[in-house]
Amino acid sequence: MKKRDIRFASIPSTEEVAAERERLAYQNRYQRVLRSTVYILVVVAAAAVLLATLFLPVLQVSGDSMNPTLKDKDIILLVKSNHIENGELCGFYWQNKLLLKRIIGQPGDVIDMDVNGVVSVNGEVLDEPYVDALTVGECDIRFPYQVPENRYFVLGDHRSTSIDSRSSVIGCVEKSQIIGRVFLRVWPLSSFSLIH
Repeated sequence: MKKRDIRFASIPSTEEVAAERERLAYQNRYQRVLRSTVYILVVVAAAAVLLATLFLPVLQVSGDSMNPTLKDKDIILLVKSNHIENGELCGFYWQNKLLLKRIIGQPGDVIDMDVNGVVSVNGEVLDEPYVDALTVGECDIRFPYQVPENRYFVLGDHRSTSIDSRSSVIGCVEKSQIIGRVFLRVWPLSSFSLIH
C-alpha cells in the first residue's frame, strides 16, 4: 500500500477573513457607486439633449451678417418662443439652414428705408445702435414695403453683407420658420452675456 500525501489547506485566520470581507465590501460599494454615477450621467445627458432640443437650442454662429452683435464662431442659446418683439434677434430655418437675424417688422407693419440705409417702421425712424454702418446693401424690393400676414421683416446687423428681407431671395420670414429668439451668448466666455 502506498501512502497518500494528504495536505491540509490552511484555515485562514480571523484577521484574514475580516480583511477579505472588507475587500469584497469595498469592491461592492465601488461598483454600486460607479453604476449609479454612470446612470446619473446618462440621465443628465438625456435631459440636457431633451432640454436643448425642445426648449433651448444651442447654436454656433457662422458668418458675419450679425456683426458686431454676434461674431463668427460665437455659441449662443435660443429660447423657443411664439412671440418675438421688434429689435430682438431670432433664429429661423431657410432652405435647411438656420439663419440669425433681427426682427424689424411684424405682420402688417410698413417698412421704409431711405437711400442712406435709415430704416423706418410705420413712419417712425428706428434707433439702431447695434448696426455697424447704415447702408441699403443687397436690396431688390421697393420701399415702402408692407409686411404680409404671418410674416416678419428681418435684417442683419452687418447691413452691407447681410442677405435678409431686403432681398427677394429670403424675403419675409414665415412665423412657422422661426425657432425662437436669441437669449444668451455662452462662448467665448469673455463675451458671456444676455443678448437684447
